Amino acid sequence: MAKQMLIDATRGKATDMPPWLPYAGVHCAALINEPADRFLKDARLLAKGVVHAAGHYHADGIPLLFDLSIEAESMGCETAYWEDNVPSVTSHPCEKVIPQTAGLTLPSAEDGRWPVLFEAAAIAKPQLEELDCAMLGLLCGPLTLASHLAGPQIFTALLRKKEFAHEILKFAGEVGGRAAEFYAKMGCDIIAIVDPVASQIRPQTFAEFVTPNCNPAIEAIHGAGSTSSFFICGNCSKVLEEVCKVNTHGFAVDEQMNLSYVRDMAYRYGKGFGGNLKLTTSLMLGMISPKEDALISLAAGGRRGYTFAPG
Repeated sequence: MAKQMLIDATRGKATDMPPWLPYAGVHCAALINEPADRFLKDARLLAKGVVHAAGHYHADGIPLLFDLSIEAESMGCETAYWEDNVPSVTSHPCEKVIPQTAGLTLPSAEDGRWPVLFEAAAIAKPQLEELDCAMLGLLCGPLTLASHLAGPQIFTALLRKKEFAHEILKFAGEVGGRAAEFYAKMGCDIIAIVDPVASQIRPQTFAEFVTPNCNPAIEAIHGAGSTSSFFICGNCSKVLEEVCKVNTHGFAVDEQMNLSYVRDMAYRYGKGFGGNLKLTTSLMLGMISPKEDALISLAAGGRRGYTFAPG
């Protein structure tokens, strides 16, 4: 376990070996034999599961939580909870109106489950420090949060109702800035903007709507002296260069990406990069050997700016 090694790699620096970052998420609940819905609402269980997972997997860093419904729920969006997965956002207050018209305001530290996260962080942080393990805060990226607020129609609005889309994305970015402030106050060493659906749009659309609306979060992260990253899912080949232009220290990609291509792009922009252990074909289905998969990723990633993690 080596917290500083993970921070250095995320910032694009050379390390003695690639640090290891498992995105344990609600798997932490399973490790302590708790249902996800109870785990996500109980600060002590959340801290217990995260610390247990960090020790169990000998992690160099671990997210306090991997749940992209936090921000939406704290602004009043309805969510459905599950025993074995993260919550689903089920209501979209901005389907037809902009956030101000819908009466939405930036969340406070007292809204939604933020108090649970603050309490869990206070419990987990000193224990993770003893393990020399970084604590990560993962906030919902602007396009993903916009899809929670406005529903799937936000994707057509990016092209056909640009003024409306800009209002939604701008507000989502401001919420991201507030979330980044919260995670910084919790003591998170690395704070990542997680925007999985941003791989579904064109590079020009990414540059217009996603990049500028990451800035409030990035400014809050860097202002607090923390390390920043951008997480994206799916095959993001067409927008990877735009991802590199987002002003974070590093980024992380999905298992679908060719890690050699990702590495070369990261080197070009001086970024740290993470991935690419295959969750589906390797860890879940066993179609390929997890050991061989790990060795391939480690060989491709190398020892400069690379974090070994699930894709």
